[in-house]
Amino acid sequence: MSVQTFDPSRSTSDNVVDVTPAAVAHFRSQLQRATPSSAVRLSVKKSGCTGYMYVMDLVPQPGPDDLHVPLDEGVELLVDRDSLAFVRGTRIDLVTEGVNRQLRFINPNAKDHCGCGESFNVN
Repeated sequence: MSVQTFDPSRSTSDNVVDVTPAAVAHFRSQLQRATPSSAVRLSVKKSGCTGYMYVMDLVPQPGPDDLHVPLDEGVELLVDRDSLAFVRGTRIDLVTEGVNRQLRFINPNAKDHCGCGESFNVN
């Protein structure tokens, strides 16, 4: 039997998050329109009725605490290290429902979601 430990200071981008091709194309489109932004940053913040919400920002450059997740040529995802425990293993997809398109986060760490889908909890 082996035991695997996680050290965020030594973490690589492998298996941090999975991003579907549809979401990558969406990020590329957003970055092209939001010059001088060069990357998309994923973080979480306390909010909503359940506890936390995802925050996606277009940023001009990485911050010192960002984990780099290269997705495709010209598209880089940054994950805030303080949010890593909340989002590790999350799959990000762009879904279309009727005429609406939205990012969907399939997060194995989320134990509960609010009714409106805006917030989640990990406890």
